[in-house]
Amino acid sequence: MGRAFEFRKERKFKRWNKMSKVFTRLGKEIVIAVKSGGPDPDTNAKLRTIIQNAKGASMPKDRIEAAITRASNKDEKDYEEVVYEGYGPHGIAVIIETATDNINRTVANIRHYFTKAGGSLSTSGSVSFMFDHKAVFRFAAAEFDMEELELELIDYGLQDIDENEGEIFIYTAFEDFGNMQKALEDRHIDLISADFQRFPMSLTELTPEQEDEVMKMIDRIEEDDDVNQIYHNMA
Repeated sequence: MGRAFEFRKERKFKRWNKMSKVFTRLGKEIVIAVKSGGPDPDTNAKLRTIIQNAKGASMPKDRIEAAITRASNKDEKDYEEVVYEGYGPHGIAVIIETATDNINRTVANIRHYFTKAGGSLSTSGSVSFMFDHKAVFRFAAAEFDMEELELELIDYGLQDIDENEGEIFIYTAFEDFGNMQKALEDRHIDLISADFQRFPMSLTELTPEQEDEVMKMIDRIEEDDDVNQIYHNMA
């Protein structure tokens, strides 16, 4: 079947692995939301948002329901969300968001990834000031008028609005997440996803060889089951 078949197979496996990782992360988020606010999405806004995100990521309905049921069990382990900050090779700022049931294991692993790459794990706040923490809402463009929608939502914290490939992206400050979520729900807008992202306020240029060193570290970190998201300021 040749090299082309092997290439397609490798890409498919990578896609499956990535999807599995996303489902695992969403499962943890469901557990955290249920344990903090209960299993009913009608009264638990955080759980309602995560279910929307899970559907947007094509997570099977039975898997979502199983995660909610499992989380309702008192014997189900708790997860704690912990953010780590540090510097990778060549001074690249890195933020790692995790959800873990064993902080000692997670911090030891994260420290090892930095050290092995010639970087260093730092204290909280050491690099987060270099990133803008925003809430990002995504939904189908459908029949919305962008200018009209912008005027309607500006009082709810809208900072920016963009359309790309048939989808609308709305950006607010981290603290305006709740206001914007309610405004969109009141307008019966079906969200594909609603989450938080960190955007570097400036980027660092590296040579191709230096970029490879940073990406090797990031790839290792991404493989860790406790890791949810990684952000960096490499151009």
